[in-house]
Amino acid sequence: MVARHTARDLRSENRFEVLHALFELGSSTRQELARHTGLSPATVATLVTEFLSEDVLHIATVERNTGGRPQERLTINPDRGRMVGVDVAETYVDATVYDLALGALGKGEVSLDEHENDPDYVVDGIFRAIEAAVGSGGTERERIIGVGVSMPGHVHPDAGVSVFAPNWDWHDVHIERMLEKDLQMPVYVDNPLKAVTLSEMWFGVGRTVDTMAVVNLGTGVGTGIAVDGSLVRGTTNNAGEWGHTLLQLDGRQCRCGRRGCVEAYLGVHGLQTTLAEIDLRHPALRERRQRDFVEAVADGLAAGDPALIALALRTSRYLAAALGDLVNLLNVPRITLTGWTSKALAEWLVPAVRDELPHHVLPGSLHGLTVEPSQVPGNAVALGMAAFTLQQFLTRLGLASPARTRPRTEPDQGSDPSGHGRA
Repeated sequence: MVARHTARDLRSENRFEVLHALFELGSSTRQELARHTGLSPATVATLVTEFLSEDVLHIATVERNTGGRPQERLTINPDRGRMVGVDVAETYVDATVYDLALGALGKGEVSLDEHENDPDYVVDGIFRAIEAAVGSGGTERERIIGVGVSMPGHVHPDAGVSVFAPNWDWHDVHIERMLEKDLQMPVYVDNPLKAVTLSEMWFGVGRTVDTMAVVNLGTGVGTGIAVDGSLVRGTTNNAGEWGHTLLQLDGRQCRCGRRGCVEAYLGVHGLQTTLAEIDLRHPALRERRQRDFVEAVADGLAAGDPALIALALRTSRYLAAALGDLVNLLNVPRITLTGWTSKALAEWLVPAVRDELPHHVLPGSLHGLTVEPSQVPGNAVALGMAAFTLQQFLTRLGLASPARTRPRTEPDQGSDPSGHGRA
C-alpha cells in the first residue's frame, strides 16, 4: 500500500514549498520565498541553510541596499547532479537528461514493436534510449544521481514493480530491480498518470490552480488527479484509471477484460474501431503502427477528409461524455489534455469537446470549467519522472519532499505536535 500522509511530513513539505517556489519564481531572496510560500521568515531561513549545506541551492548574487542588510539571491544549483526521466509506452521509449533545475540537456528515443511484450525486450529499449539521451547531452554517467522510469498500467512505486500492464500481459514484473542491476544507479518507477500530473503541478496549470484532472490519450487512456495541491494516488497507487470506467454498458471489448470501457472508445484501438465503423476500407486503417495511424488521421483532418471529420466528431462526443462523468464526480475546475494522441488531434477534438460538455456536466460543476491542451514543454511524462527522481534524491539527502503545490499552515506553538487527526 502507498504510505499514509501524516503531519510528520510537515517539515518535508515546507522544504518542498521553498524548492517549488524557486522553480516558479527563479532567483529569489529569503524574504520573497517567505511571502510566496506563506512560511515564516525563520522557517525559510532554516530550510535554505539546509539546502545550501547540501549544495542544492547556491547564492547567485548579493544585493547591497542602502541602509539595509545585504540580501542574497538564491537559485537551484543545476550542476549538483544529472537526472534521467524516461517515458515508456507500448510503442516507444523517450528518455531525457535533466540538470537539477530540470533543464533538458539531451534526449533519446527508441521505437518499440507494440506486438512484442517480453520484459527483456522492453528493458533493452529503455537502456538504449537512456544511452542515446546521455550521449546526446554529453553527460558523464558518474554525474547521474538517479533515473525515473514511467511504466504503463498499475505500478507499485514503493516496490518498483509493474503490477499489471494489460497491453503487455505483464503481472508483477520487478522492473526497478531489472534496471538497477545493469544501470548501477538509483531507479524510481511510477505510473505515467502520476508523472504528467506532477509536471502540470510544477510547470503547467498548477501555477494557477491546485485542483485539476490531467487526461492522457494514447494507446491507453487515464487521468491524473490533484486536489488542493496534493497528488491523488489512492491506496495502491491505482487512482486515475478513468480509462476503465464504463462508457457503454455491454459495449466494445476492452483489453482489461471488461466491455464498454472509456479506453475502448478513446484509446488508439478505439479510434481505429470507430473509423472502421465509418469506413471499413479507409487507407488510414492500413497503418500498422499506432502512431502512424494517428498521424494519418491528423493529416487527413487537415485535408478535410469527410470520414476522418466524422471520426473526430464521434470521438469528441465520446470524450465529452466520459469527461462529464469525471467532472461530475470530482468537481474539478480544470481539465488538461496530454499524451501523443492529444497533441496530434487537439486542434479538432478540443473545440468540439467544449461545445459538447454542457450536455454532460451538471450546472453546478460547469461554471468556470476549462478544457485545454497541456502547455508543459517537452515530454511531460519524462519531466514528471525527473521531478520524482529529484524528490528521491532529496530523500536520500534527508531533505524529503512530498509532491505538493500549496503549503500547509505552519502549526502554532501550542498545537499538538503529534498531528493526530490530520490526514
